[in-house]
Amino acid sequence: MQLAVLGTGAMGFPMARRLCEAGHTVHAWNRSRDKAQRLAPFGAIVHDTAAAALREAEIVVCMLESGPVIEDVLFRQAAAEALRPGTLFIDMASIQPREARDHAARLAARQVQQLDAPVSGGTGGAENGTLAIMVGGKAADFERAAPVFQVLGRATHVGPTGAGELAKLANQMIVGITIGAVAEALLLCQKGGADMAKVREAIGGGFAESRVLQVHGQRMVERDFAPRAKISIQLKDMRNALATAQEIGFEAPVTALFEQLYAQAGEHGLSDLDHAGLFVELASRNGLR
Repeated sequence: MQLAVLGTGAMGFPMARRLCEAGHTVHAWNRSRDKAQRLAPFGAIVHDTAAAALREAEIVVCMLESGPVIEDVLFRQAAAEALRPGTLFIDMASIQPREARDHAARLAARQVQQLDAPVSGGTGGAENGTLAIMVGGKAADFERAAPVFQVLGRATHVGPTGAGELAKLANQMIVGITIGAVAEALLLCQKGGADMAKVREAIGGGFAESRVLQVHGQRMVERDFAPRAKISIQLKDMRNALATAQEIGFEAPVTALFEQLYAQAGEHGLSDLDHAGLFVELASRNGLR
């Protein structure tokens, strides 16, 4: 198929590369051209403007940074005018559900269909094609997108437009809160004189077992906070969750507490650490390294 990929950063690049390797023609664009240029050796056609990348596309994969950035590129810079009627626009970025619904309505006026299909699995999942993909939109469009999704990971249709983004917010709430729980628990053990690495090993397999304990807990033990998903991104997602909760009249006190903790970590210069780096903020509060 003729595909366009908008946004070829840490996640978008390996996803676009996999689509190239699967035999699709990929038209790539990124605000910083050098990031898109990395795809040229894999056969991608790199464009100077988003509109040029969209012009020939049957299906578009969007991995731009945020809802406001997507709105700016599509509607203020008028890239959406290059989309042909019948094109399917798959927004795989993490944005607010109301933004996804707004974009879908504006694209529908141009006879362009949209799916909101945010992902979980980090850069490793993007590289290996094992992303969890949460999809909102029409069932027929979900079926049409299957050849794209099968290259990138496991897709689940969770409801109408906006539902995919709602599922991603749930994912990020669980991840962000669990990172905090793991960090606080391991630091308690360190403060009390136990071996953090052995504690993590001991509780693995019990009811406290989780992917976060396995992966992020190991990063905490090793003090490895090289960014895979940054604290700044986790904070954005927590704030999107709180904004959505407010819109629908839902109280989310646990998420509100962790939004404050991630915000304070950012204020203390930790924004570019992996989100497991909340450990550093909590360690500092307790006088620990």
